[in-house]
Amino acid sequence: MALALVVAAGCAGAGEQGGGADGDGTGGGGRGPITFATGRDTTAYLQPLLDRWNQAHPAEKVTLLELPEAADEQRAQMVANLQARSDRYDVLGLDVVWTAEFADNGWIIPLERGAFPLDRFLPPVVETAIYQGKLWAVPYTSNAGLLYYRTDLVKRPPRSWAELRQQALEITKKHDIGGYAGQFLAYEGLTVNFSEAVQAAGGQILNPDGTQVTLELDKAKTALGYLTQGLREGWIPKESLTYKEEETRLAFQQGRLAFARNWPHAYGPATLPASQVRGRFAVTRLPGPSVLGGVNLAISAYSRRQQTAQEFIHYFTGLDNQRRVLTEGSFPPVWSELYDDPDLIKRFPYLPVLKESILAAKRRPANANYNQLSLVIASNVAKALASPYTSDDVAASLTAELSEVLKTQ
Repeated sequence: MALALVVAAGCAGAGEQGGGADGDGTGGGGRGPITFATGRDTTAYLQPLLDRWNQAHPAEKVTLLELPEAADEQRAQMVANLQARSDRYDVLGLDVVWTAEFADNGWIIPLERGAFPLDRFLPPVVETAIYQGKLWAVPYTSNAGLLYYRTDLVKRPPRSWAELRQQALEITKKHDIGGYAGQFLAYEGLTVNFSEAVQAAGGQILNPDGTQVTLELDKAKTALGYLTQGLREGWIPKESLTYKEEETRLAFQQGRLAFARNWPHAYGPATLPASQVRGRFAVTRLPGPSVLGGVNLAISAYSRRQQTAQEFIHYFTGLDNQRRVLTEGSFPPVWSELYDDPDLIKRFPYLPVLKESILAAKRRPANANYNQLSLVIASNVAKALASPYTSDDVAASLTAELSEVLKTQ
């Protein structure tokens, strides 16, 4: 099936006409073999899905190009390729926070909304692929943070930060284990964890389109206080200041934490025979709204095979493959109906909670300079977590620095 394709390639601003792969404005409509570039952390289950496409399309085979596992390194490699106007990448697996940047720079092309069954996707997920009113990518996986907790230690999961603190304090003292940990190393994970703390306090760092700082000082201080108080009182272990997602997963799986904030991918390993918490844990929603994560599939503005690329994306985000994304890759799908499938819920008991979390989640600001904004947030929050900086000082410097970044855009 030939799908409608809107080609607006080039290095100009979002939606402006520019050069295609060969710089003449016509380089993107072709067919043929394509390359799918995505992060290595998401690729273990992909090859059988790619093989099905390749068997049905021998003249338009797709080759998987694995980029580094760390999101920052993935982005850097993609940006270098696109700034060079290279046609090496055809389909790009983009973190949902990169949509605005890649669209604004003319590195990806807008797509025809009617070519994809977006009305059957979870609505917040679709919003991550839209920038300035246009669809720039197609949601492939979603993500929302969950609160993992020990069912043998916790009678009723906490519904607020105050309840989390009280339970973590009691468990830490009684059982001599860590109370709670998230991702507190100074990187995007810390930005996410702080954003969720701000949301739990009833605030928001930026407005939805990322053009204005909306973080009130009292909300910033409250959010910082959730974390700094935990470190002072000892129910957040100091070693968690070095944690990314994998370190948090291992600490909980090894029985060293009563509570942990992590993504759904940590659920499966905790059910394996080697897990110290197997049969003794469950998940619930975070104390406040989660930050929305996930991966969207976009087409490079410099691809010479854009028609094949779009048909591949249509195939790859279809219902059958979305089921495999969950059953074989353990990644949250974007099709709403899969979260209500009784057979899938038996295999993945966290699906109902995850669906609630995604529907309530907040997307990160759709700002073309999000990467710089995230660096400002993470570096300032890291200061607050390391004494002698006070929450008052950090809250003030954070809002000032964010405003300065927005002024320079």
